[in-house]
Amino acid sequence: MKTRIIFYVTISLITMGCSDINKVTVTSPDGNNKFTIIPGYDKENGSWSVFTLHTGDKKVLFPSYFQLNTDIEHEKSDFKVVKVENEQITNKWINNFGERKEIQDNYNQTKIFLESKGLKINFICRAYNEGIAFAYEIPAQDGKNSVKIIDEKIIFNFPEDYPAWSAARAQAQYSRVPVSKIEKGCERPLVIEVDTNLTIALAEAQLIDYARMKFEPDTTTGEISIISRLDGEVLKQLPFRSPWRVVMTGKNPGDLLEKNYLILNLNDPSEISDISWIKPGKVLREVTLTNTGAKAAIDFTSAHNMQYVEFDAGWYGHEYDDKSDASAVNLDPSRSKGPLDMQEVINYANSKNIRILLYVNRRALEKQLDEILPIYKKWGIAGIKFGFVQVGDQAATRWLHESIRKVASYQMVADVHDEYRPTGYARTYPNFLTQEGIRGDEESPSNSHTLITMFTRMIAGQGDNTICYYNERVDTKMGSHASQLAKAVCLFSPLQFLYWYDKAAPSQEKKDSLRGATNYIGDEPELEFFDNVPTVWDETKVLYSKIGEYGVIARKNGDEWFIGGINGVDARTLEIKFSFLNQGKKYSAKIYSDDPSVKTRTHVRIDSLNIDRNTVYSAKLNSNKGIAMHIIPIE
Repeated sequence: MKTRIIFYVTISLITMGCSDINKVTVTSPDGNNKFTIIPGYDKENGSWSVFTLHTGDKKVLFPSYFQLNTDIEHEKSDFKVVKVENEQITNKWINNFGERKEIQDNYNQTKIFLESKGLKINFICRAYNEGIAFAYEIPAQDGKNSVKIIDEKIIFNFPEDYPAWSAARAQAQYSRVPVSKIEKGCERPLVIEVDTNLTIALAEAQLIDYARMKFEPDTTTGEISIISRLDGEVLKQLPFRSPWRVVMTGKNPGDLLEKNYLILNLNDPSEISDISWIKPGKVLREVTLTNTGAKAAIDFTSAHNMQYVEFDAGWYGHEYDDKSDASAVNLDPSRSKGPLDMQEVINYANSKNIRILLYVNRRALEKQLDEILPIYKKWGIAGIKFGFVQVGDQAATRWLHESIRKVASYQMVADVHDEYRPTGYARTYPNFLTQEGIRGDEESPSNSHTLITMFTRMIAGQGDNTICYYNERVDTKMGSHASQLAKAVCLFSPLQFLYWYDKAAPSQEKKDSLRGATNYIGDEPELEFFDNVPTVWDETKVLYSKIGEYGVIARKNGDEWFIGGINGVDARTLEIKFSFLNQGKKYSAKIYSDDPSVKTRTHVRIDSLNIDRNTVYSAKLNSNKGIAMHIIPIE
């Protein structure tokens, strides 16, 4: 239910400069975020608007500037504010595929209508309890039906050289540097630690048919500044509205993660009226590309409460060969000698209530998407994993989102790899269940780097981390097996790939779990945690968050809670409190932790404990270890 209150203020022919008389302030419903805008063209710095942000009594942004260069000729110095429209919105909606089910969407909005000789432009400014957002729109113009955005820049000015978490690519390593030293082309969201009571993130939302925004240090002003850049020019038919530029605010990094639904709120509601066919779940990758291997994978997923098997690259030929035809099985001999009868395998999967996903490289998708979708629908395919998509410029962005819509029209889900980062389109097309854009387990991240990812990249939304378990990199590079279990809670993805690089061994090849080949999935008792953990949630609470050092997240699904905790380099004890549990209710907790004395190849210990909301559990975490919990109410 949405409640909308609209106020109109008309300002007649006031020439805008940088006078306080003309400033507009939009305040969040709780009064904590105050976004002040001075609209109009400022000849001194070439800006279209000047803005500041206060959070509580803290000045987060010094006067900052929005600059826009288009192909529409106009008198820049002659801008007038012709109308100001204010709205108060109270809304909530249900997200069946998210980190929390019921989402509050409450904000105050000011829309400022500007005109000059030759151009009309409107600025839309919103203040939420979770942060602020702004966009511009160019309405229909006399004699113009399109506009070219030659350049768009936002200069964010900061009072101090705060620490920021910088990565120049979506899958790159992060580093903690001063704002003035971020990398050129820094990714969104950009998390900045203002002080111990305030963390912010610069982000982008509703990027659908536009060039991507990224950041770099601005050395031209003498101020401590970040400047945004677009990945190329943009051509739009009129009227249109830009993506949202966002400043998220939180008490700490965990608070930002809890409130990351702000990105979704800045997107349109679902365009899919019947969502019953959209099924989140756990996925096993099948790389043998044989009937035997595929059936073993289906048997394993069926026995372990998983929902999908994904056929990876090579099933229709070499993925980088433009001649490969994704409309038929034609095995890449460097990956598999087969045989693979796709329809036989799909029929077998159907008999076990397992769905099949197919990997298709963007080379084939760009040429064949319209051809292969009806074919896959006839086969009974449940979804597509897009490989190596192009990102950045407007054409790549438009193609990707058009493809998601086409996939939805055939009732298929989508998982997009590789450098794509989410900006909330999954709200509008919830079949878009997940995407990569993450330095996941393929890159063998340390626990410390995963703890950066948890409170930087994951603020943008779901991330396909491709969780490893038995591969040797877990022991040699990444941390521990208990921290791998914890990732299924800590790193949200409605399609959660488990056992990446591991195979579901056919029965005749099963070995003792202590001595078997590490690339085969064993039968260690802690696998029950992966069996039981869901992939979408009713509620999320961050219990501890220290970027790069430690993090504990609790998530609820139905009456059950799951907790994941990951520790970095320094050993520590974390007191886990269960105050989020229901008053007067008793619960049983299974606790999974690292213990080298346990005689399995994974060395995971399982303990059971009865708890209630007053219980405090001391989690002793050694260097690079983890903990996972499954909490069930006692009837």
